[in-house]
Amino acid sequence: MAEKPKLHYFSGRGRMETIRWMLAVAGVEFEEQTIKSKEDLAKLKQDGVLLFQQVPMVEIDGMKMVQTRAILNYIAAKYNLYGKDLKERAFIDMYCEATMDLNEMFITLPFKPADTKEKEKAQLFEKISTRYFPRFETVLKGHGQDYLVGNKFSRADVQLFESILMAEEMDENILSKFPLLKAFKTRISNLPSVKKFLQPGSKRKPPTDDKTAAELIKTFM
Repeated sequence: MAEKPKLHYFSGRGRMETIRWMLAVAGVEFEEQTIKSKEDLAKLKQDGVLLFQQVPMVEIDGMKMVQTRAILNYIAAKYNLYGKDLKERAFIDMYCEATMDLNEMFITLPFKPADTKEKEKAQLFEKISTRYFPRFETVLKGHGQDYLVGNKFSRADVQLFESILMAEEMDENILSKFPLLKAFKTRISNLPSVKKFLQPGSKRKPPTDDKTAAELIKTFM
């Protein structure tokens, strides 16, 4: 029996959360080796398992994979979440790159200086409302299908769904002007593997609050 993937990261969302989502929706059980201190991170570096001296790092199929996009690409391809041909994969990549740009803003917001955080939050909300969500609404309207690419659940749907959830943490009514995205969220929420990961007690991480952000800055930055 193959070993479970092992995820090396701190106990928070960061760039690992999308990887957790991908494994969870693929129905793959995984373990987490939490990095709790500078010493933990230093040991990984000294052991030579971090190719570029960075986390996330995922042990999977005999590999110690780093670089978030590479990890996500591998998981998506392995578990049939990456389209049926090159054209579909191109669209999936395009949509995923957009959601990763958006998610990076969510990830970094808690670490912004207190005196600029509200301004940064307002700018993020503006980008969600006028740049990102309108475009995805247009994509769904354009083909009239349940999923973003090929009318089949893919990595692109996972990452958009994650973005929607984080946006709703900022404003629970953010989808009020996007009926197709609202319906999309409902469909994805009802997929068994997604529903399971949304339940209390799953390995899904909570938002990074100010206290946690301060501790992580002190420990890792």
